Amino acid sequence: MAGGWTRDGAVQEQIDDTVKDAVAAARARLARGESLETCEECGEDIPPRRREALPGVRTCVACQSSLDANVRHATINRRGSKDSQLR
Repeated sequence: MAGGWTRDGAVQEQIDDTVKDAVAAARARLARGESLETCEECGEDIPPRRREALPGVRTCVACQSSLDANVRHATINRRGSKDSQLR
């Protein structure tokens, strides 16, 4: 049951596209390559177990927590209804 001028099933397609976009964005943020031994933010040593668990890690846990707190999630208005555009 789609609303407005959309065809049936369009709402699920919008949800699927939103999830696919979020997964692609998360994969793009993943570190790649060789892990650093010291944090590029603060210079502290990165524990060996963290480097083993996350290949390509570049920050310590404290700095990564700070960076994660500043991530803004884009909200994409995939609906054409007037109500969703007014929010």
